[in-house]
Parts: sequence; structure tokens; C-alpha cells
Amino acid sequence: MAIIAAIFWGFSGSFGQFLFQQRGVSVEWMITVRMLAAGALLLLYAFFVQKENLLAIFRPKKDCIALLTFAIFGMVTVQYTYFAAIQHSNAGTATVLQYSGPVMIAIFLAVKYKKLPGLKTTLAIGMAILGTLLLVTHGNFGQLAISRTALSFGLASAVALAVYTLQPTRLLHRYKSSLVIGWAMVTGGVLFSFIHTPWQADGQWDLYAVLSAVFIVVFGTLVAFTLYMASVKIIGGQMTSLLASAEPLAAALLSVYWLHTSFLLIDWIGSLCIISTVFLLSTATAKKDAVNATTAKRTLWRRRVIPLRSSRWKRK
Repeated sequence: MAIIAAIFWGFSGSFGQFLFQQRGVSVEWMITVRMLAAGALLLLYAFFVQKENLLAIFRPKKDCIALLTFAIFGMVTVQYTYFAAIQHSNAGTATVLQYSGPVMIAIFLAVKYKKLPGLKTTLAIGMAILGTLLLVTHGNFGQLAISRTALSFGLASAVALAVYTLQPTRLLHRYKSSLVIGWAMVTGGVLFSFIHTPWQADGQWDLYAVLSAVFIVVFGTLVAFTLYMASVKIIGGQMTSLLASAEPLAAALLSVYWLHTSFLLIDWIGSLCIISTVFLLSTATAKKDAVNATTAKRTLWRRRVIPLRSSRWKRK
């Protein structure tokens, strides 16, 4: 389920590239429709399947403000920058650049807690920088192989992905993820409707364009999200996130095979460098969690055993 979700996400990027570059559909319209439609479907799923109270998240004022912040600076920003990067480059390049987001999270946390990153995290940062340079220059560091606009949107999508990951943590602990993501999408879609109304569809529409848009909304959002969350419950977040690394590979392969996008050997090497950072950061996190668990067990043992020994010594 995790791999299928990743493939659906990757394919939705390629279908977006098809709509933007070959059918003249605007990024703004696609984002508005995707967020409104997919958000509504997620809320229906939360209401009918998960039996959630859809309005519960709006009652605490603090949660309402947090949801609005997440919708604007997380959901809308990550959607727009990602699809804009696809429009100005291709699905494979945009998806791989977005996958440098976990490295930016690691850098942010290191600065926040004023702690130098470990060896694996440092290696991941170096691999991400090297991979990005290879991807955007093709090894010729004197000039860019993609436009500066594409590079700017790609890196911005990585920053937005970091915000998208870190900002809603408290909300996700209090409410179901389908409720949080669903309302964030609907809120973002309503706000983005003032930029581009959903009923003014531009571009050239035929059967292929309609099927591509339907895939992005249904399979690339609702189905992929449902499968991903189900896999998290079965195999855990760490393994699921590792398997989700198939997303940029799926986007690149479909883009090359179907849209005949040029993806050179140096591009594959750069992509491999960036994707490998997910594995490095995951193993570093797993080791840190294991150390924290061991420390917690030792602390618990001391709290239980040492007072017991002291009381026995006093009785003697």
C-alpha cells in the first residue's frame, strides 16, 4: 500500500506536467480544483467511514488558528510551489527537488535546539547538496540546466514540505489526519478561488486531459493518502516513509517514458543522492529513538529500584 501510494503521487506529478505543458491548463486552476475536490472527499471519508465530528476542530480557537496557518503556509504553499516547479521543468526534477525537504527539517531542528547534527545527518545534508547541484547543472557547475524559476520553485517546495511536515504536529495528535488534511485542503481551495475560480477552466480539454485531472484528484490525492495512512498503521511511519521514496522514481520514469522528458545519467545520479538522504535520516532517527528508549528504561528502573533498595537499607 505504501509503494502504491508513492506511485500514485509520482504519476499525479507526471499527469500534471501533461496538463500544464501540453494542454495549457493553468497551475492555479489545477490547485484550486484539486484542493477543493480532494479536501471534500477526505472530509466525506472522515465523516462516513471514520465517524468523525467534522466541526470539532473549529471549536478551540487555538486549533482553528493553527488549521488556518497550516492551510495557507503549509497546504497551499506546498501545492503551488510543487506544481509550478513541474510547469517550469518536469515532474521528475520537481519531485526529486522536493525530496530535499527532510534535509531542511534536519537543519532547522539542529538550529532550533542548538545542536550539531550527527554523522549520518551531516552526510545526508552533503548528499542533498551534491544531488541538487548535479540535477540542476548536469555536472557543469558554471551554468544551470533548468531555469532559475524552476530551481526557485523546486527549492521553495522543499521548504514548504518542511513547514507542511512540522507545523501541524499538534493538530495531528488531537484529530484524525483525514480531518486535518481535509479541512486544510478545503480552506486552501476556498482561499485560492479568489486567485483563480474553479469554474473557469482554461486550456485544451479532451478525454486525456479529463482523465489526467481525475487521476490527480482521486488517485493522486484521496486514494494515495488513504493507502499511505493505512500502511503507517500496519508497518509504522519509518518504513512507510522509506517505501514512499518510490515517488520521485515513479514520476521520473513515467515522465521519461510517456512525455519523452530528457533525463540524463547525471540526473539519475543526482536523484539517487537526494533520495538516499531519506534512508540516512531514517536510520539516524531510528538510532536516536532506540537510544531515547534505552534511556527511558534506565530512568524508570532507577526510579523503581533505587527507592526500593533505600527503603530496605533503612529497615535493616
